[in-house]
Amino acid sequence: MIKVDQGVLLDVRGITKSFAGVRALRGVDLQILPGEVHCILGQNGAGKSTLIKTLAGVHRPDEGTIAWQGELVDIPNPQAGLALGIATMYQELDVVDGLTIAENIFLGHELSRGGFTRRSQAHKEARALLKRLGHSNLSPNIEVGQLSAANKQIVSMARALSHDIKLIVMDEPSAVLDNEEVKNLFHVVRELTGQGIAVVYITHRLEEIRQIGDRITVLKDGRTMATGLAVSETPTPELIKLMTGRAVANVFPTPAPRPADAPVVLEVEGLTSAGIFEDVSFTVRAGEVVGLAGLVGSGRSEILETVYGARRATSGSVSVSGKRLRNGSVVHAVDAGIGLSPEERKSQGLVLEQPIFINVTLASFGRFAKAGWLDERAEREAASAQIEALELRPSDPDRAAITLSGGNQQKILLARWLVHGTRVLLLDEPTRGVDVGARAEIYTLIRDLAAAGNAVVVVSSEIEEVLGLADTVLVIADGRVLSTVPADQIDEHGVLDLVMKGSAA
Repeated sequence: MIKVDQGVLLDVRGITKSFAGVRALRGVDLQILPGEVHCILGQNGAGKSTLIKTLAGVHRPDEGTIAWQGELVDIPNPQAGLALGIATMYQELDVVDGLTIAENIFLGHELSRGGFTRRSQAHKEARALLKRLGHSNLSPNIEVGQLSAANKQIVSMARALSHDIKLIVMDEPSAVLDNEEVKNLFHVVRELTGQGIAVVYITHRLEEIRQIGDRITVLKDGRTMATGLAVSETPTPELIKLMTGRAVANVFPTPAPRPADAPVVLEVEGLTSAGIFEDVSFTVRAGEVVGLAGLVGSGRSEILETVYGARRATSGSVSVSGKRLRNGSVVHAVDAGIGLSPEERKSQGLVLEQPIFINVTLASFGRFAKAGWLDERAEREAASAQIEALELRPSDPDRAAITLSGGNQQKILLARWLVHGTRVLLLDEPTRGVDVGARAEIYTLIRDLAAAGNAVVVVSSEIEEVLGLADTVLVIADGRVLSTVPADQIDEHGVLDLVMKGSAA
């Protein structure tokens, strides 16, 4: 008979799970204590998503046991998980934009009597839940589609609390938040743990663990490498080694020498999008990486989208190798040699259900067309060459893009533009949702692309990343370029100081 610890809220032992012969979990152990923040770390593909879906009742384990408050349990479906007191917030929030906050909170377990919805009672309880989360400023009548990503998370938390939960699982909750929103998220998490609710917190950002975590479990290749590590007693290099199996320093590649008179490939002059950004000017030479640094909402992504032609500029111009592009034309921009890797690669950059090779050749169909038919063999050969060059794993060109990790999905987008012969790469949050090991690979790829003579523009919410990758940095606040400076002449504090002063101006 298996003995379970009565003081442990959730006790997972030896969990395994396979899909079509592929073992996603190979024996996971995890113990969660009441009122703690337990961080789960691991590279993409380590088994984190499969584990939390097993706890939520989406998957049933093949082997192993789950004990809840000292009793062995079976969780056959998400309803059973909620009934126990386990709620899960996935990275792609499951709120419904067309419904109000109150309707979202009680979606699936509406308050009713005699077949009629008790709307006033729902609003009253929704207000109480929002107040409990420190957001009494949000009205239950607001449509969720009007809310920021941060406030949508609050609605998702309120929905969880509308059940009698004792454990809430948060999958990459800070991925789309700026610094202030992350601070507020941490405040809410501490409020929950102060009420005795345990939080499982999954993140790729190691610095967040120091701020919010109590204990850590590390997964690698579907196995528990370590569990119950005290945050205060576990140095970051040890965590990285447990995650990757090797020591990985967050070191950015050294830029290759670049002639001072290298030709200008991309020239942006006085670019303005009324109400979003104004008078943005910069150049990018062959072999140069230019970084846009600023807070979320500063206009960084919108600048890239306008350069790419996905937005029409109110005024100003974009030129590639001296040739001015047509305003608001993606086709013209792509033909001129511009490629964009968007911030939301899953929804805006990839056709997730399609094979890797189709995603890679998506921008180059004209190259593979013969007499109105696509030459699939040529497509596969071109895609396979880039798959091999970028060391994309798994390397099967017929594998669906949705099955790949975040780092490998990012490589698909880079491969797409390399197949197309792109000269200007616009990279918006290139390492979002990418684990620490894959980040180093992407940093090297970006630098290699620049060394090959491409012009690269990088946007990242992580200022350290911008400074580490870029040769030149544009500091942006409220849609204005505050400063253009060599990356080696400014540090993170200098960027933030400029941003804060610029935002207050």
